[in-house]
Amino acid sequence: MGVVNVTRDSFSDGGKFVDVPRAIEHALRLHEEGANLVDVGGESTRPGAAQVDEGVELDRVIPVVEALVARDIDVSVDTMKPGVMRAAIGAGAAVINDVNAFRAEGAIEAVAPSDVRLVVMHMQGTPATMQKAPHYDDVVAEVEAFLLSRLSSLVSSGISVERIALDPGFGFGKTVAHNKLLFRALPRLASHGYPVAVGLSRKKMLGDFTGRPVGERTAASVAAALLAVQNGASIVRVHDVKDTVDAMKTWMELR
Repeated sequence: MGVVNVTRDSFSDGGKFVDVPRAIEHALRLHEEGANLVDVGGESTRPGAAQVDEGVELDRVIPVVEALVARDIDVSVDTMKPGVMRAAIGAGAAVINDVNAFRAEGAIEAVAPSDVRLVVMHMQGTPATMQKAPHYDDVVAEVEAFLLSRLSSLVSSGISVERIALDPGFGFGKTVAHNKLLFRALPRLASHGYPVAVGLSRKKMLGDFTGRPVGERTAASVAAALLAVQNGASIVRVHDVKDTVDAMKTWMELR
């Protein structure tokens, strides 16, 4: 899953692709480099990020979705807003990726009548507050229980279980210690039989490990993605598609 942030304030590439033609160009490049899905987002979810108006998010995202769908590219839309979900589905999106796990009023109703796939993520708090003081008694058990509960809510609303992937939400209301415990528990999360999505690309945790600034975390991001797949992840959300695809191909040939 290649990342296209049509935002001004995303932690890694905010402002680079806020212009729609530039965002489309970047998305096409990621597809050519091997992204099976292009994940388009119009609202930053970095720690401390403020919400954007729904109209602004629609203006940023929908033209990109339409342009990619017209080229037969599978598009995922990263949004928490039911109105954006409905518009994205109408524009032909294949996946809705919600960091809020479809908890907003009307979110389930927005996606249930369609056949789009869903990525359900765990987040403690909101992007504006999530990293202020994250706390768990047992982070693995609590994240696991939350994800399975949200899956149950979606299924009880008539959504086929085959449409759903689960994301533990690395960095979304978690310390580095929490993230490490969750990463080591990926086989446990995958053992439930649902696809697991992992997003670690360029995140602060990798900077903590390596001492590298955000623009120099490609090697760390590729290593994290490769290890995530080895531990059961079915989807990896990455900025550096070409390098990640090369690493995956090499691992598959040599394993």
